[in-house]
Amino acid sequence: MPDPNSLQRAARQLQTFEALEAHIGEQYPELSKRLQQSARFLLDHPQQVAFGTVAALADKAGVTPSTMIRFANALGFSGFSEMQKLFRSRLVEAEPDYNERIRVAREVTGTSPSVNELLMNFAEANLQALAQLPHRVPTQDIERALDLMQAAEAIHLLGARRSFVVSSYLAYSLRHVAKRAFLMDGMGAMYREQAEAVSERDCLLVTSFAPYAEEVQNAVRSVRERGVPIILITDSSLSPLTRQADVALVVNEAEVQGFRGLTSTLCLAQVLAIGLGVRNEANMATDSQKLQIEN
Repeated sequence: MPDPNSLQRAARQLQTFEALEAHIGEQYPELSKRLQQSARFLLDHPQQVAFGTVAALADKAGVTPSTMIRFANALGFSGFSEMQKLFRSRLVEAEPDYNERIRVAREVTGTSPSVNELLMNFAEANLQALAQLPHRVPTQDIERALDLMQAAEAIHLLGARRSFVVSSYLAYSLRHVAKRAFLMDGMGAMYREQAEAVSERDCLLVTSFAPYAEEVQNAVRSVRERGVPIILITDSSLSPLTRQADVALVVNEAEVQGFRGLTSTLCLAQVLAIGLGVRNEANMATDSQKLQIEN
């Protein structure tokens, strides 16, 4: 039987559903018949697993809820919910359209939410995420990011797909606090060319969430090789981009039935832009006072 500590380490390193699937395949021969039964059901019905409760899934699999939990523990996870996150990530990585996600959620719950229920659920989830933001992102990391932004001659903003919204907002807001900012939009599939335009005197501010767009990862590696300072806004300290960054700001967004929000990330982006503006204004006031004294 594999060492529990090594299993826990392996589970912590899993970042995708495919990696989880391979991990289950490796451990499958060592599992009991009931745990193997759980494994077969989970891998055969990943969409249901993404949003189902332990009790409901266990009933469909023909096992007890405690068996489902023991299965997750046998793979090295602290609980079923930790493992379930990777099943949810499968929907994100496969990038199903919103209609597909709605269909899956309805299949699991058996009902379609009303507009009022959607409003209440999203509002509550985003409120909770915002309340946690000051406790999840250390102030010293924000200050360090502002140091790099202030020292840079220009700030280049990079983000693809859902993250593009955040990068676009930062490009807009930074220009309004008199900071040179350039949005790397990949127009004409020219991410590489735009990355080459980033100077060592600039800095790169990247926003990237799972499944971490490959074109963004390639651009970041290109910029990192030239020693350009990099600030990262991401959703996990285990993001493949974290080790490339000088500062990594990890944001936990709200999620409702597979739909992830951007409220907390946009709030953090606003803090960075306005924080830089406050610093610039303070420096201008100090310079003005020095000039008056010299005169």
